[in-house]
Amino acid sequence: MKVLVVGGGGREHVICWKLKQDPRVTDLYCAPGNGGIASIATCVDIKATDIEGMVEYAKKEQFDLVFVAPDDPLAMGMVDKMEEAGLRAFGPKANAAIIEGSKAFSKQLMKKYSIPTAKYEIFTDEQAALDYLETQPMPIVIKCDGLALGKGVIIAQNLDEAKQAVKDMMEDQKFGSAGSTIVIEECMTGPELTVLAFSDGNTCVPMVSSRDHK
Repeated sequence: MKVLVVGGGGREHVICWKLKQDPRVTDLYCAPGNGGIASIATCVDIKATDIEGMVEYAKKEQFDLVFVAPDDPLAMGMVDKMEEAGLRAFGPKANAAIIEGSKAFSKQLMKKYSIPTAKYEIFTDEQAALDYLETQPMPIVIKCDGLALGKGVIIAQNLDEAKQAVKDMMEDQKFGSAGSTIVIEECMTGPELTVLAFSDGNTCVPMVSSRDHK
């Protein structure tokens, strides 16, 4: 099999490392990849968010499988575009990746299906968000709705910090369009545990659990 992995971080390095061990994988490529990945796969200079460029390259090279790993291209619909082009792609389509791509959507989904989550409110109006903060205990968490490279979450220790976070996101657009809508939620403390699973809609296979120490 000729396989292309999309992405260039530590996650993609591990994916490439594991794929390299499969005897069925005869040719392994990664776009854009990194220096470490270059030791086990052929790196290609295409940005992970270049949907059109990535699809054209995959078509040209006739990959048997394209593994799309990063949040941004998934939320932008890269898997959808790959499949439209007749390519076999692994990863959620845009209508599923929105769970990661929009915090407001994921919170509403959890509320709809009674999945436990922190108390929250969603705002598209800056003044409404500031007024809400006046009524809430501190510390409090302010999140950009969209993807912000892992930096769109502020744990404000007091009201001044909380108001500044709202201003940074909504007025100054410090995180771009990701902060046009924000989620304000209660601050919860304690151990964090991540449990993920692979699913095709019918079968669910859990991965090994992990802890993210921050």
